[in-house]
Amino acid sequence: MINAPMLKSILIGAALLTTASTVAAQAYPTRPVRFVVPYAPGGSTDTLARSIATVLADQLGQQVVVDNRTGANGDIGMTIVAKAPADGYTVVLGYIANLGIGPSLYEKMPYDPVKDFAPITQVAGAPNIFVIHPSLPAKNFKEFLAYTKANPKKVSFASAGVASVGHLTGELLNELAGTDMQHVPYKGSGQAISDLLGGHIKVMISGMSSTLSHVRGGKLLGIAVTSAKRSPSAPEIPTIGETFPGVEASAWYGVLAPAGTPKPIINRLNKDIHKSLQDPGVVKRLANVGFEITYGTPEQFAAYIQSEIKKWAKVVKASGAKPE
Repeated sequence: MINAPMLKSILIGAALLTTASTVAAQAYPTRPVRFVVPYAPGGSTDTLARSIATVLADQLGQQVVVDNRTGANGDIGMTIVAKAPADGYTVVLGYIANLGIGPSLYEKMPYDPVKDFAPITQVAGAPNIFVIHPSLPAKNFKEFLAYTKANPKKVSFASAGVASVGHLTGELLNELAGTDMQHVPYKGSGQAISDLLGGHIKVMISGMSSTLSHVRGGKLLGIAVTSAKRSPSAPEIPTIGETFPGVEASAWYGVLAPAGTPKPIINRLNKDIHKSLQDPGVVKRLANVGFEITYGTPEQFAAYIQSEIKKWAKVVKASGAKPE
């Protein structure tokens, strides 16, 4: 039982902690901020992080150091941040694979995507695109669906690997549209695109940055993008939803801090990251590599992560996907 003196001590202690947290947040930042990227330098994820970091440094008045920590499909970098001090000086660029798909794909993860992080904001989406070889008897997504339904198990689709966003998008379409496409996994998109261009495989679901140039060159046909709205990078290509409502499966990225990071610091980072994403140079650079900038509150991002975990859990289970 808590007596009056004990209760008073608890309340005083809580008040002191709150005051100390508030003071620290008001002074933030007083030193460089570490921006962990769980993927290798030079890729699109790295481009996204560095584009944000350069302008964010000006907003914060401190250097923002991009730290590429690769390995275990991004889990090493995510784990580093999950275990970092909750002081706002270490943040991470999270990705759908680690936050939305991983919890259903792996029996055990080294971190909890919901409990171990404080979401700051979603920053970008990267829609995939359905591309087909011109020899396939379909010129748009409606014809493609009709052909696929009329030829169950005869249409194979390539992706960059088992449980990749491209793979699970195809499985989501199978589940919702009643198609029966067969998945052909590759170890990365390079060989898959080569086989698609050669006509060895007829369908691929991939990132726009990998295949849009081949669509523009007339070697492949882009029949649908997987985002909720048409992509500014290819506004002439319709969304899947325009033909078959309910299928939306873009890759997405967001910035997170360790759980327990003071709310005033989270709000400050949210505001300054949003300002960074409005910089004309950042907007142009990200559009050139197929990113669509997104904004939102910490609460909206937290809710979105949980909705994505729920959504992909059903797809992973139905597909029987196992980690490679």
